[in-house]
Amino acid sequence: MAAAAVLVAGLAGCGSVGDRQAAASAAAVRLLTAVQQHDGSAACVLLAPKTAAELTESADKSCPEAILDENLPAPGEVTGAQVYGQWAQVRLTGDTVFLAVFGGGWRVVAAGCTPRGDQPYDCTLQGG
Repeated sequence: MAAAAVLVAGLAGCGSVGDRQAAASAAAVRLLTAVQQHDGSAACVLLAPKTAAELTESADKSCPEAILDENLPAPGEVTGAQVYGQWAQVRLTGDTVFLAVFGGGWRVVAAGCTPRGDQPYDCTLQGG
């Protein structure tokens, strides 16, 4: 079992850039779709641990309840994705989502993000 977990973790960080971009994009769309369908539990599974922890601490609610209050946009069309080692940025119509690779694959670090020129993105949901 541990060997399988190591293999999955290794595969999440390997593969062609196109495969990694597609996997990150799919995770971003799954998160926004889960929120749109009011499935907080499914959405929380896709969050990075620190993002989920910060969300529950700041909202003083369980993750499945709190994420539905975040006013995240509906999943738009993926317009671009870039992978930087263990990090990814997925641009959708109406949103930008940032992800990182964890043992179970891509997890959302920040969502509901809008660019601010030369300043860092402004994100509705983000982890420390």
